[in-house]
Amino acid sequence: MIEPFSSDDGFLSAVEQIGQQHGLHLWWLGQSGFLICCDQHCLLIDPYLSDSLTHKYASTDKPHVRMTRRVIDPRRLNFVSIVASTHNHTDHLDGETIRPLLEANPDLQLIIPEANREFVAQRLNVATELPIGVDDGTSAPVGPFSFTGVPAAHETVDRDGQGRCRFLGYVIRCGPWTIYHSGDTILYDGMVDRLRQWKIDVALLPINGRAPERRVAGNLNGPEAARLAHDIGASVVIPCHYEMFEFNTASPEPFVKECRKRGQKFVVLRAGERWSATQPQPA
Repeated sequence: MIEPFSSDDGFLSAVEQIGQQHGLHLWWLGQSGFLICCDQHCLLIDPYLSDSLTHKYASTDKPHVRMTRRVIDPRRLNFVSIVASTHNHTDHLDGETIRPLLEANPDLQLIIPEANREFVAQRLNVATELPIGVDDGTSAPVGPFSFTGVPAAHETVDRDGQGRCRFLGYVIRCGPWTIYHSGDTILYDGMVDRLRQWKIDVALLPINGRAPERRVAGNLNGPEAARLAHDIGASVVIPCHYEMFEFNTASPEPFVKECRKRGQKFVVLRAGERWSATQPQPA
């Protein structure tokens, strides 16, 4: 099993020390999960910090064998003010992660796609009105952060009967910083033009790709993620959604190769590792 760069007490010590400093700080938690700290406020996006899927699929023909050891018990993250979920798949909306977070943080605020409100309330056992819903093009200010919904195609742009997106990415703004977390997505028509309207400092993009034999909805592969980051003018891109489950992963090497080919700045993190910047940088 892959050992995180930092975990448990060491991880918490680093977050306590760094998270209160000026600038933007983010830690990859594995899969699509990130801890983001800005202006001494911390949020989680798509945290998966349990073995719920491993247990669920243990006796099936699609076992979810974990590759990387868990970074941190979610019950220890008692300083988080916001959790955002991009869609309803368990590795992005994990009850065994978010329910302990709610217990540890009684004032925790939830950001979700508005289309998923009923499902989220049921899975997390919370009041239906508790989550803050976002949709394609709508924004929600929460503390120092602002979340704007951007459609995600997993593998299509799926909308409910009222036209609301079931799968979203978020453009997250905090002070001078703009972060784009795509959620699970492939490229779709108009995606680049839509994202270029923001000056994106950090793009967080999946690289596990798609393959029919996996029997799950796919994502950008490494070269596609590198090209998307370049085409939207992201100052830096960080890959995610790999090295969690053996059946659904990919090497970051093709991503790295394409970034270098295009002159796109990138950082490849290990689970539990941090990226920080004191001020926005040009693309």
